[in-house]
Amino acid sequence: MKRRSVAVLSAGIIGSSLVLAGCGSTSTPSTGSSQAVKSPVGNVAIVALAPQVSPNWWFPIEANTNYSDYNSAMSNMMYEPLIHISRTDGVNYNRSLASNVTWNSNGTVYTITLNKKWHWSNGQPVTSADVVWTMKLMEYLASGKAPWEYGGTGIGGLPTRWQSVKADGPYKVIVTLNQPSNQQWFLHNGLGQVVPVPKSVWDIHKNLANEAKFLQSVANSPQDSYYSVVDGPFKYSPQQSKPNDQYWTFVPNPNYDGHKASVSKVVYEYESSSSSEFAALKTGKVNVGYLPASLWNSKQELVNDKFSTSYLFGFAYMVPNFSPKAPGHFAQLIAPAYVRQALEMGIDQQGMINSFYHGHGVVEFSPIPSKPKTVFNDSAITNPAPFNPSAGKKLLEEHGWHMVNGVMTSPQGYPFKFTLDYSSGSNTMADEAQLMKQDWAKEGIDVTLESQPFNTLINDNDQANVTNWQMVWYGLWTYQPDFYPTGGGLFKTGAGSNSGDYSNNTMNALINKTYEPGTSSEITAAMDAYLKYAAEQLPVIWVPWVSSFNETAVYVHGVNKWFNPITDSNSPNRWTITH
Repeated sequence: MKRRSVAVLSAGIIGSSLVLAGCGSTSTPSTGSSQAVKSPVGNVAIVALAPQVSPNWWFPIEANTNYSDYNSAMSNMMYEPLIHISRTDGVNYNRSLASNVTWNSNGTVYTITLNKKWHWSNGQPVTSADVVWTMKLMEYLASGKAPWEYGGTGIGGLPTRWQSVKADGPYKVIVTLNQPSNQQWFLHNGLGQVVPVPKSVWDIHKNLANEAKFLQSVANSPQDSYYSVVDGPFKYSPQQSKPNDQYWTFVPNPNYDGHKASVSKVVYEYESSSSSEFAALKTGKVNVGYLPASLWNSKQELVNDKFSTSYLFGFAYMVPNFSPKAPGHFAQLIAPAYVRQALEMGIDQQGMINSFYHGHGVVEFSPIPSKPKTVFNDSAITNPAPFNPSAGKKLLEEHGWHMVNGVMTSPQGYPFKFTLDYSSGSNTMADEAQLMKQDWAKEGIDVTLESQPFNTLINDNDQANVTNWQMVWYGLWTYQPDFYPTGGGLFKTGAGSNSGDYSNNTMNALINKTYEPGTSSEITAAMDAYLKYAAEQLPVIWVPWVSSFNETAVYVHGVNKWFNPITDSNSPNRWTITH
């Protein structure tokens, strides 16, 4: 699994088909004519970031403390992936650095052939040396020996299954795994997460340990010359940016070997709040953004925008801190699965969907919600902990819990009290948090709410700071680069994005089973078994999976057409603007 992001993020921000086409997207045209309105800002796309979010890691291999959609949105503008995952979760080799990937019958050896058309912006070709160096760097950063950890550790068998990565000439790479593997899983999750960088630019120290320290020092310095050599559709423009929480500007890469951009520049703009983003849409200062759910009744004021909805491929969740060092004996409190079920019974998901999202959402109780419709959905799984605070309270009491001074207390004498840290800047998330607090109180659970900026949450609420937090609500998780959604990057013991330190031997075994090759029915059965166990165990606390509310100016074209709900990414090089 991969990217964390705030729940208010819209689509405008940022082989065989595994996900059905369409992905539940709907749109409503504006009352005006898109041909009649011209851009008041010229041939420029101005994109709103989520409230109180700014990019803070630009190198394509992101640290686990900076592992977010917002950072990948920046690097994706500049660097091409080895494998381009399509809107239907297949592989589009026309847009990949690889022209072809083949494998042996048991899924241990993968041969990657590179397309010779791709070049870096300095004119040098993209070669196997770039791919091999990048993959070896990923292995090191996932090894546990590096000064910082790659956020994708555990995804695609990294590093435990990766045996060797070798060049076979300038345009061929051979990857060998140490055990038989599900070929589609490794294609999507192993090779799908590789975004090569130019070895000639970045291989400075000839020593991975020193290289990792150097990369960390420049990860948030896109103005440095290292970032000027790219193979993607855009280049970062330091001269046209004000990165101190204001805006970040990209201009077309004139040497790009793919579809060249027609827009003159793309600007990502910082938003202090959801209301400020709405005001920017209304005045035309932002032309690609989102409708805050809290301002749904005001959407008619955006007369020059097109409104659309879509479901991303992912889920929404809160992370409990399972570390024994968590404050307030919290790990001991939530260790039994029935306690997490009781917590889930205190979340009125349907009420949130109806009241805050105007019906645009689904109740979530497994890592793969019912929308968008995919081949991974298992309709046989039922909700083991539907909303019912009275039943949640009874469940605790049946296991020996009792009320002390109005607070539910464990058989060991620990009061069920904790702090929920959640992302600030969204009125809707604040309202949801208040509703959960009220409903949990009906079970005798005493919750304190604290809001923090998104970047602070993902930096401070992890296993490097286990004594500082109890439960955190980032927002949502999208399946990238774990495009084959097996859960290995999030729920396996020690995984790079397992920020709550969840550990369960049965879960590990079920996830490992999804990695194995087999018949179609065997592979489906393995995935269903993992999903059923995750629904029962609640390694995280589920919250509603809701549609994004997207707003695009009528003079900006192609945003919805080229948006990819699987990778949660846009293709601004394919947008056009009437100006």
